[in-house]
Amino acid sequence: MTPNARGRTVVDDLMARLRRAPALAGPLPRFDPATAGDRPGPVFADWLGRALDDEVPEPQVMTLSTADAAGRPSARVLVLRGFDPAECSFDFATDAASRKGGELAVNPYAALTWYWPAHGRQIRAAGPVTVLDRQHARDDFLGRGEASRVAGFTGTMSAPLAGAEAYDEGRARAREVLAATPDAVPDGHTVHRLRPDEVEFFQGSGDRFHRRLRYVRDGDGWRRGELWP
Repeated sequence: MTPNARGRTVVDDLMARLRRAPALAGPLPRFDPATAGDRPGPVFADWLGRALDDEVPEPQVMTLSTADAAGRPSARVLVLRGFDPAECSFDFATDAASRKGGELAVNPYAALTWYWPAHGRQIRAAGPVTVLDRQHARDDFLGRGEASRVAGFTGTMSAPLAGAEAYDEGRARAREVLAATPDAVPDGHTVHRLRPDEVEFFQGSGDRFHRRLRYVRDGDGWRRGELWP
């Protein structure tokens, strides 16, 4: 068997295993869009509360998608840092010098996605992003655990890393900084707020009778409607 043929066999085997892997196996919660309110914020709060009650792993973790000035997208996973149900806004933090920080500076529009496999639920929110004031950044950073604060002073996010030795040296310097000034906050630490103009709730079902409910911001209110799955 040629090397290419062996590689093709491995890929075919992986794809066969993927097709056999269970998806939306359940049991999954039910969702009737007709019972949802007129605003998406309370629906998100309800779904998040259910996820916490049922100990869904890491419900605070979400995917942030941004794009550069040329429209080329990038995505990464980070943590929800704040949420306002009444306004329906979502806060997240980054370093201004990071790739996402740079992309948001030139194209202040983004999308957030949550997926909770245990519930078969996906939430999408997209809209303009603004930078919150420095006090928000300080409160966010100083409210973190020690390991997270050390990481915040270790190197420059998204910059090339020379190797493990450089990483160790950076962490050592970061610990020295925080030991000398416990309330120090990196200059680039930034909290962003996404105020979506569109929010969608997707409830998966084992019988593939999925439900999708979309809200579109309309002035001070929202228009809502179901979508074909």
